[in-house]
Amino acid sequence: MRYAILADIHSNLEAFQAVLAHLAVQGGADQLWCLGDIVGYGPDPAACIELLQQQPHISIAGNHDWAAIGKVPLAQFNPDAAAACRWTALQLETRHVRYLESLPLHAEAEGFTLVHGSPREPTWEYLLTLDAIEANLGHQTTPHCLVGHSHVPFVAACSTQGIAQGLPTISHCEELEFDLGEPIVLNDQRFVINPGAVGQPRDGDPKASYAVYDATNGAITFFRTSYDIEAVQRKMRAAGLPSRLSQRLSYGL
Repeated sequence: MRYAILADIHSNLEAFQAVLAHLAVQGGADQLWCLGDIVGYGPDPAACIELLQQQPHISIAGNHDWAAIGKVPLAQFNPDAAAACRWTALQLETRHVRYLESLPLHAEAEGFTLVHGSPREPTWEYLLTLDAIEANLGHQTTPHCLVGHSHVPFVAACSTQGIAQGLPTISHCEELEFDLGEPIVLNDQRFVINPGAVGQPRDGDPKASYAVYDATNGAITFFRTSYDIEAVQRKMRAAGLPSRLSQRLSYGL
């Protein structure tokens, strides 16, 4: 079985479509795992929800998904993000709202915990440091964890020593370098992985980012693909979304 791992689509239909087309060329996937923030920021929230629903998938909720349906206060967002959340809410029909309401905060599949932010705080916490990753390992009940939220792809491998409460105890974690298209075999270490963002990358590369997990060889592979950024920006300007949100797509920041 092959699983496509996507996060932070953020209402960017062109990026989402480009990822699905690129994925098909790479051999496709049996199921999509979406790590939250389907909506927010971008101009096509309803279309992105519908496209995701057309795929065999597991999805969890992100903070923007919850904001769009009134489950988190907009005071927790910066002004541009809050403005986009208010606009997004107006674009959703009842069926879209019901879908977002149905999403859990975490899921488990094939030995992975799936969350948007972190295992201990799925909605808001960013895993940006090795210390934060180590602090969260005790909050997951699977060997590995998949997160989104930061919009930055990474792989952290955590060495183990001994067993406590049925899970390996941790000696230390380190971030691994990786090359696009090169499989990373998940060995007996514990891995925490962020596939990067589909719809709003923030690592300096504007190309949409995603990953594929192949359960037959226990390996995960990262990919990037370009998409029509200018088309998305035109839609955002026409919708009156904050200009900073459209401009940042050009730079991946």
